[in-house]
Order: sequence, then structure tokens, then C-alpha cells
Amino acid sequence: MKRLVLALAGVAALTGSAAAADLAQPGPAPYYKAPVYAPVYNWSGFYIGVNGGGAWGTSTWTSAGGFNTSGGLVGGTVGYNYQINQVVLGVEGDIDWADISGSISTGGVCGFGCTTKDSWLSTVRGRIGYAADRFLPYVTGGLALGDVQASLPGLGSSSSTNTGWTVGGGIEFAIAGHWTAKAEYLYVDLGNYNCSIACGAVTQNVSFNANLFRGGINYRF
Repeated sequence: MKRLVLALAGVAALTGSAAAADLAQPGPAPYYKAPVYAPVYNWSGFYIGVNGGGAWGTSTWTSAGGFNTSGGLVGGTVGYNYQINQVVLGVEGDIDWADISGSISTGGVCGFGCTTKDSWLSTVRGRIGYAADRFLPYVTGGLALGDVQASLPGLGSSSSTNTGWTVGGGIEFAIAGHWTAKAEYLYVDLGNYNCSIACGAVTQNVSFNANLFRGGINYRF
């Protein structure tokens, strides 16, 4: 009987040791994949692009008063951005082919129609924006240049390359990779010039201004 008790005690001891050994070997720790964070977009660098849109404005002749002008424009853009934290400073230039015109018929010199047309337009502007990752709202302003043409039926036309100013704002956003898209508004004032060669017996002071609404696609290097 004593031998039986000792045998049972030995078996119990061996079973307990085996169970303890099993408990002492925990399974592998669960694997948690680290979250992936997209890098914050950086707007610094040179870029080139294309732009296009519409324009609505006014022209004034001395003897005819003011009248509406409208049309479209399309062209190219080049610029450079430098980002400091979330502030983006830049300079941008563009030159567009334009077909912005209007006319008026009144008595006197403009009895058969006075026409003002702008055939090309260029701006050189500074920009300052606030980068919200891939979105960049901005304000802009600077120099504007354009070809202001004045014409009268039967008397020909006269033109002047005028220098003026522009101011506006817009928003640009990153599409994918180095590509961005923008929408902007600019007010352009090209001042006035004296048309005396083909503007009738009386020298006419001709002015031109326009509101531009443009979209554009840029590629940043």
C-alpha cells in the first residue's frame, strides 16, 4: 500500500511539472502594423504650366464714354515658390494670347462704332499663400502689360503696349505627384493712351481694364 501511494504521488508530481512547463511558454506576441503617415506636401520649387479663362471689363473713349468688353485668353505660366513652415512666398509670370474686345456706336466720332481690343496680356506678380497640406489659398499682385488697340471703321486702327497693375487671389491644390491645379481671379488695369492717328479728328483718350477668371495646370520640379 505504501508503494502504491508513493507511485501515485510521483505521477502527480510529473504531471504538475509538465503543466507548469506548458504554462511557462506563452505564445508569440500579437503583431500590430504601424500606421502609415503621408508626408506633408511641400510647395517649394520651380514650376511651369498652362492657363486659360475668360475676361469681362470696360473701355472708355473720350467722346463715347464707357462700354463693356469681354472675351477669352489662354497662355503659359512660369513661377517659383519658397515655403517657410506654412507660409508660401512666390513669384509668378504669365503671357496669354487674348481676344478681349467691345464696341459702341454713338454720334460724332463713334457714329459708325468705336472698338477697343486687347490681343495679348502678360502679368508679373508676387504671391503669398498659406499651405494647408495639399491646398494653397493665396493673394497676388504686381505688374500687368497688354496691347490696347483702338479702331474706327474706315479710318484704321491704332495700338499701344500699355503698362498697368493687377491684383487678385486664388486657390491651388496638389492633384498627384508634381501636378497641381489652380483657379484664380485677377483685376487688371492697363491705364489709357492717346489715340490720334486713326481715331478721328479729335484725339481720343482710350482706357482698358478687365476682370479675369482663369484656371490652370502646373508641373512643379
